[in-house]
Amino acid sequence: MNKKINISMLMLMGFLAITSCGKKETAPTEESTEINDTTDSEGEKSAEASNTLVIEGNDQMQFNTNELRATAGQPITLTLKHVGKIPKEAMGHNLVILQEGTDEADFATKAMNAKETDYIPTSEKTSIIAHTKLLGGGEEDTIEFTIDKKGTYNFLCTFPGHFAMMKGVLIVE
Repeated sequence: MNKKINISMLMLMGFLAITSCGKKETAPTEESTEINDTTDSEGEKSAEASNTLVIEGNDQMQFNTNELRATAGQPITLTLKHVGKIPKEAMGHNLVILQEGTDEADFATKAMNAKETDYIPTSEKTSIIAHTKLLGGGEEDTIEFTIDKKGTYNFLCTFPGHFAMMKGVLIVE
């Protein structure tokens, strides 16, 4: 039985090595901050910001951007798309936005041991602003949240081994 597992893991690692070589997936960044003009009851225009962000993760353990921007105090809609084909058991991706000052490496280490909660450590809930579900190839998840304080917030994928390559910042202005 143990030999079958070892052979399966070896085949998976070979498949990952082959698929990660060669042509890289490229997709345009679809992040945007939309501004809608509205007219209030006194006839004056006011700006209503709607933060809609899209980020993609692929089978090469990469996000298509390492920087997102949003407006403070306005609802943020963030969609994570796993544009690869490998199932989440072998190449799962999520996106976790951390509170300012959170030690990313420490958080990622704790997350590696939280398989039963899809690599979101319950002991670190106060360090998390928002997070998506763990996704496999072809899946996507959309979350909504608001950040009132301007600042730079780190985000990362907490699937084991992904933190080193799959991280970035959400700049809230």
